[in-house]
Amino acid sequence: MIIYNVTINIDESVHDKWIAWMQQKHIKDVLATGLFTSARMVKVLVDEDMGGVTYSIQYFVPSRENLENYYKNHAPRLREEGLQLFGDKMLAFRTELEIMSEHFHAEN
Repeated sequence: MIIYNVTINIDESVHDKWIAWMQQKHIKDVLATGLFTSARMVKVLVDEDMGGVTYSIQYFVPSRENLENYYKNHAPRLREEGLQLFGDKMLAFRTELEIMSEHFHAEN
């Protein structure tokens, strides 16, 4: 399993509009490609020197092939929408993470 992690710093002037777009449209659009099994949106709990608020959106993908398919056939269109809506008010960087093992508390 691979986590496709997108870390985004969003300017406070468009924060509420961006949150609504992410939760009501963009994440659903990414999942609608059928290439990911789930997604998680988390807030980064740190005060940014550059201002704004930072979030991590983690998309869980079962294979490298699915991720490559996403990059080739879907990512340009989906990224463009965010750029059109938020432009330089949004700074994003992407990381690929491979899950090596998972551990849970015995009671869970």
